[in-house]
Amino acid sequence: MSDPGAPPFLLGYGTNGFGDHPLPAALDVLDALGYDAVALTLGFPHLDPFSASADAEVAAAGDRLARMRGGSGAAVVVETGTRFLLDPWTKHRPTLVDAEAELRLRYLERAVDVAAALGATCVSFFSGILPAHDAPAEGWARLRDRLPRLLGHARDRGVRLSLEPEPGMLVETVADALRLHAQLGDPDGLGVTVDVGHCLVVEPDGVTGALEAAAPLLTNVQLDDMPRTHHEHRPFGEGDLDLRLTLATLADVGYTGVAAVELPRHSHDAPNLARASIDALRAAWADVVGSAVPQAEPEEVHP
Repeated sequence: MSDPGAPPFLLGYGTNGFGDHPLPAALDVLDALGYDAVALTLGFPHLDPFSASADAEVAAAGDRLARMRGGSGAAVVVETGTRFLLDPWTKHRPTLVDAEAELRLRYLERAVDVAAALGATCVSFFSGILPAHDAPAEGWARLRDRLPRLLGHARDRGVRLSLEPEPGMLVETVADALRLHAQLGDPDGLGVTVDVGHCLVVEPDGVTGALEAAAPLLTNVQLDDMPRTHHEHRPFGEGDLDLRLTLATLADVGYTGVAAVELPRHSHDAPNLARASIDALRAAWADVVGSAVPQAEPEEVHP
């Protein structure tokens, strides 16, 4: 039986915030803290989809995820933001907007295969930073040319893709993601990931406006605090995010998927931050629920 006081979406935590833990240990911690979901980043140090042992590791991860939440199982999103898996010298390269992107496409196809094996809600991915001296039109053309292949691979395996706008990348805002979605013919298999911290930096209408705009395609949500001035993931309370308003907006737009904490540079204190994060999320949601309860009218007092 579900908790009637729980939010309609699933609270999760990203494994990229547990880079100093083996994956089984990270899942043990998240299970003990009561998380509903896991955002699993494929690559070092947890699950390299190109390794000879990948299939066995995926099976083991699936078994552990199924035993979470007292045996009812945790939801999982497959994330693909690993930094140096494809090129040990250059972060995130190659990307989908590079002149040569075959390795990135193969990686994303493997991510789809892993997602299918795990029953993941989606595979989240980004466009990439446009190479220097390349025109934006070239980058958009590359995305339009390459994504149909990936969408077909995902469709054949029953997996949904979710495009994440990132500050500094070609697809930077929700409006950019919606534009690409339309240019691709509005495919059913492509959704949108919104990182609420990013919204503080690049979205003209802030977190609320971005979530409302993305709502019809909203497939994945990443939760983190961030200053308005620059792209820096921070724990809740250390940036400019209104967490209560963010959770209230997610509920208002009808989101029921995974909303996972994204702290990729905080592995040094992962268990404490995972605990503090779930406490902050529960407190913020309790505030949302409490503020939604109408106050009783005072009784009239008759002499």
